[in-house]
Amino acid sequence: MTDMMKAVRLHAFGGPTALCYEDAPIPKANAGEVLVKVHATGINPPDLYLRDGYRALPPEWHPNPLFPLILGTDISGVVAAVGEGITGFKPGDAVYSMVKFPGDLNKGSGAYAEYVCVPASELALKPRKLSHSEAAAAPMSLLTAWQFLIDTGHEAPNPFQSFRHQPLALKGKSVLINGAAGGVGHLSVQLAKWKGAHVIAAASGRHKAFLLSLGADEVIDYTVTAAESVSPKVDLVVDAVGGPHMERFLNIIKPGGALYLVNPLGFDGHSIAAARDITVSTTQVRSGGHQLCKAGELLEDGTLRVALDSTYPLSEASLAHERAARGSIQGKIVLVV
Repeated sequence: MTDMMKAVRLHAFGGPTALCYEDAPIPKANAGEVLVKVHATGINPPDLYLRDGYRALPPEWHPNPLFPLILGTDISGVVAAVGEGITGFKPGDAVYSMVKFPGDLNKGSGAYAEYVCVPASELALKPRKLSHSEAAAAPMSLLTAWQFLIDTGHEAPNPFQSFRHQPLALKGKSVLINGAAGGVGHLSVQLAKWKGAHVIAAASGRHKAFLLSLGADEVIDYTVTAAESVSPKVDLVVDAVGGPHMERFLNIIKPGGALYLVNPLGFDGHSIAAARDITVSTTQVRSGGHQLCKAGELLEDGTLRVALDSTYPLSEASLAHERAARGSIQGKIVLVV
């Protein structure tokens, strides 16, 4: 192995063209870490936020970056080497991971590269049924859906609220998922259905056949009918979109129900929710190999499937970011290394 690899690095915040495909040093696995030769890496919204300098976040959250940095968290690949103390993985193992998230905002997690070091606790064996591209599409979206709907899986403080997020028991419940065709949305549809919920998927009408194939019981084309106009009322709304006026969903939730906000920034309806006995909750997704292992069993047996919107070579990361910015994504965008 040489000492250099190809990677997509950021030398300054900016638009997609700020991503530079260039040589970078291959990282070394420290104690407790695994060096993975990356075959594919998934694109997620935090990648775009970091590239842009997190301007969408409150000023106190803005990072002081250590340039150059390598973006990306989601990877699938093969173990190239293991650090001291590693017993659960060996060279040649096919693995996948969400790397070091939420981690240090001043550093990238390093996934847009030919090699990346991953803490062993964040790694899981890749589901054999999945290609590397499919596996790389899963981690952040899958862990987000899992931690919102199934099991939070950690005791870390919640940066968005004072109480721990507690998933609602879904069997026999009615659930509306807004942004159902996207990364988090399409996996949330499947997990809610797996847990016995009646699932209403809100997305552009062009995704209707796709969402029905995932198990959605109903599909609302938001370009024709407002998602918050559904009748009768539902037990849970999962808003995987965010943005202004998220409080509109409170009008369609039963007393005792809940509103889960994947991106809670800007929500302004807590007093209304309290008056209507509606729990508003969110959490920050965190890396966890144990949960990827559990969820991977569902990917392996076909209970869950991950959809690919499009794939790009690593060298065309800027084009992939442009695609992500255009929206109306069905599944995930992946870089093939």
